[in-house]
Amino acid sequence: MFPLLFATSLFAAANAVMVHNITVGGNGALAFEPTSITASLGDVVQFVFVAKNHTATQSSFDSPCSRLIGADGVSVTGFDSGFQPVGTTGQQTVSSFTVTTTSPLWFYCRQTGHCAQGMVFAVNPPTSGNTFDKFLANALGSANTTATTTASTPPSTSTSSMITITTPAPTEVVTVTQTITLGASTWTTTYGSYPGSPDATPNVTPVTHIVKVGENGGLTFSPSNITAQPRDIVMFEFLAKNHTATQSSFANPCQPLANGFNSGFQPVASGNLVPNLFNFTVADTAPVWVYCQQTNPTSHCAAGMVFSVNAVESSANNFDAFRAKAMNSTGTGSTSTTTKSGGSTLALPMWSGWGVAIAVALSMFA
Repeated sequence: MFPLLFATSLFAAANAVMVHNITVGGNGALAFEPTSITASLGDVVQFVFVAKNHTATQSSFDSPCSRLIGADGVSVTGFDSGFQPVGTTGQQTVSSFTVTTTSPLWFYCRQTGHCAQGMVFAVNPPTSGNTFDKFLANALGSANTTATTTASTPPSTSTSSMITITTPAPTEVVTVTQTITLGASTWTTTYGSYPGSPDATPNVTPVTHIVKVGENGGLTFSPSNITAQPRDIVMFEFLAKNHTATQSSFANPCQPLANGFNSGFQPVASGNLVPNLFNFTVADTAPVWVYCQQTNPTSHCAAGMVFSVNAVESSANNFDAFRAKAMNSTGTGSTSTTTKSGGSTLALPMWSGWGVAIAVALSMFA
């Protein structure tokens, strides 16, 4: 745990931002501590999970115990740590996000029944009107919602001059309740599972999966497709040129996913033996789709520079289909110069473990 907090301190000192530590489930309570904070733009909110199995999930004032819904009225959006099981050994887990708005932000734990018992949190709640106390009252009076699904939609078809790809209707997430044993600890957890996805039982010790980006100057992630368990860490090693690891979706492989993770551009000078690093923590069994945003001089995504975690190979939406869809796209995205954005070596939305400490240490000598 010390390397993680030390890395956080280094990051804060280097960028003159404040890190707000929020304890989740302290002393076994169904609570965030503190329950609300005031934060400035650029501040980091760091949820420290210390017991049992909770989440920190963004909601809204009017629907405190449901996932935040996007402007289209259908898509789930907003920050979500995923379930963070913690055993009795004292090993804590951390999930963080950066404050990018001065508007109030509302959160809850989506473990069954926890929100309805008052396990909620807020950033910058107003002192009048929609106050934190009213948000809490709304939660206490609600029926807790643990998952958000949408109605089935017919298959969509995208056409180009080269080929036609038919995308199956989105697979609905199935809510699963499972008893998990980690060492001497046993608890019951509820999570969203995709049909055909791997078992969600986390490893006793989280596994770090190293993915090499741009190895030997190629437009590749290597390996390009992995299977990982919740709490595992995916570490992207940027070895050459100027690439990104940007989360997308199967439907739009070369477009950034709203509120998904993004390493930012990671320029690596020729002959540099020290790679840039970017980590993210696997939250559940759902497939994760990733691409490179570089479009200079041509789209890397449209050239097949894509990656996936837990793609269901027995389904129509497998990795090969994702890559084919990317290569059939226009590959529009962001183009960068060789200027490296600050803090891009840290996966602030979801990061943990020694990999982050290494990334911070390396960035000090870059």
